Amino acid sequence: MDVELKAATLANLDELLILVRAYHDFECIKHTDESRRAALLPLLAEDAAPGRVWLILSSGQTVGYVAICFGYSIEFGGRDAFIDELYIVESARDKGIGTGVLERVKSEAARLGVLVLHLEVGLDNQRARRLYSRAGFESRDRFHLMSCLVHNLGC
Repeated sequence: MDVELKAATLANLDELLILVRAYHDFECIKHTDESRRAALLPLLAEDAAPGRVWLILSSGQTVGYVAICFGYSIEFGGRDAFIDELYIVESARDKGIGTGVLERVKSEAARLGVLVLHLEVGLDNQRARRLYSRAGFESRDRFHLMSCLVHNLGC
C-alpha cells in the first residue's frame, strides 16, 4: 500500500479538524472545535517548535493524520517526541497504511533530531497495540503514564 505523509499547513486546517473530531469521537475525548483549532495552530507553522502534524495520504487521498510533539529526555539523552495522535479512517484500516505511517514517522522524527518516540494506546485497543508492537514500540510495564491538568482545573 502506498503511503505518503504530507506536512499539514494552515491551508489544511479545516480538513484536519474533521479528522481530529473523528479521532476524538472514537476515543471519547471531549473538546470543542474551537479548542481543537487552538491546539492545532502551533503545529501548523513551518518549523513549528512544539512538533509536527502530517496528513496521511494513500493513493493520493487523505485517509488520516498523525501528530508528534517534542520534548526532551534525560533518560534517553536528548530530544524525544510523543506520537500524540494517529488516526486512520475506518475504511482505510487493515491495509498496511498504519505500518507505512509509522515507518515514515520514525524517519521524519530521526531527521528532526528525535532520539526516541513514545506513544500511549488504550489498554483495550488490541488492534493498535499489535500495530505498534510490530513497528518496534515496547510496553514499559515498569512505568505508568499519569497526567495532571495544571491550567484552570488543577489536580
